[in-house]
Amino acid sequence: MESGKDVAYRIELARGFLEEAEQDYSLKRWRACVASSILVIENTGLVVLMLFGVSPLTHKPGLHLSQLVSEGTVSEETAALIEEMLPALNNYDSHAKMLAKYGDESEFRLPWQLFDEEKGVAAIEAARKCMRVSIGIAALCGTV
Repeated sequence: MESGKDVAYRIELARGFLEEAEQDYSLKRWRACVASSILVIENTGLVVLMLFGVSPLTHKPGLHLSQLVSEGTVSEETAALIEEMLPALNNYDSHAKMLAKYGDESEFRLPWQLFDEEKGVAAIEAARKCMRVSIGIAALCGTV
């Protein structure tokens, strides 16, 4: 695949997970809402990485995006947008994804015991923001 198609695919992937998160939110399925939101956040981070030629083969896009910003590889406008995404990328990383899938095995707490309405709302708001920001960055790069 060419990079434009890769980016479009990732955006659609994130959009699909956001639709699922929205459905889970409306049904008050907080663990599922958080899990889908995490996938939105991860995939939108990968979208931005791909826009700048960085391999999408990472589960920690926030780390690599922080590097792009600190190295001055991106414009100030793009850096400001990436900075908006970084808290979500750092908060909803691979550890959060593991909790949503398996729970806290060390404490014998199931995933459904870990995620309540407050956590569901926070996760979906972060996912919505990352979706909006990543599309904005793609537009700046002339990709969408």
